Amino acid sequence: MLVGAGPGDPDLITVKGAAALARADVVVYDRLVAPELLDLCPPTVERVYAGKEPGRAQMSQEEINAVLVDRGARGLTVVRLKGGDPFVFGRGGEEVLACAAAGVAVEVVPGVTSAIAAPAAAGIPLTHRDVARSFAVITASTAHGDGTPDLGPVSAAVDTLVLLMAAGRLPLICADLIAAGRPATEPAALIMWATRPEERAVVGTLEDLPALAAAAGMGPPATLVVGEVAALPREVAALSPPVVAVLDR
Repeated sequence: MLVGAGPGDPDLITVKGAAALARADVVVYDRLVAPELLDLCPPTVERVYAGKEPGRAQMSQEEINAVLVDRGARGLTVVRLKGGDPFVFGRGGEEVLACAAAGVAVEVVPGVTSAIAAPAAAGIPLTHRDVARSFAVITASTAHGDGTPDLGPVSAAVDTLVLLMAAGRLPLICADLIAAGRPATEPAALIMWATRPEERAVVGTLEDLPALAAAAGMGPPATLVVGEVAALPREVAALSPPVVAVLDR
């Protein structure tokens, strides 16, 4: 089973995902999976850590595929536990294809992707009927981690941009977006460790966000949001007394 673990907070895994862990014989899990989720597995479960850190991977994708195929072919209940949603920049598609080629059946259990959860946790709606009627989710890293994707075509096509894995290339990404036509003064936010207790966020503009993020010690894992909606946390803060009074009722 290919299971999405959600964006970080263990409470945000789906009920079906938690049930899959409860009956797993093998769990193959990533770096950003909340450790508490492993406690949902039986004590006898085989745990295989397949985390990928920036610049280093515990296992290659080929090795991960091989484990999934080997354990699945033995008739074991295998849970491939991936942060966020397994099909949103999680290489889940590659793993499903590897299993299918080997004749191993796979069930996919969707998860809450950080592309939506991270902005929401920081109080940023990706759409707003006054300023944002479209959004796009982009990876800030190429397949081999050796460059930045061409952001030009999509940057002009939607109101809100969400870039995953953006922290390591933030100055370059912001400069590329400005060069592609996004205003330098456009609101932008960087959210680190979204939905976790250590969550932090900085809000600025495309022009000043890299400096603000550096001063705040921001780093991976982080999600970048660009667009007018990114200014909402500051606007809410300016109205904090009445807004908090309403929310507390």
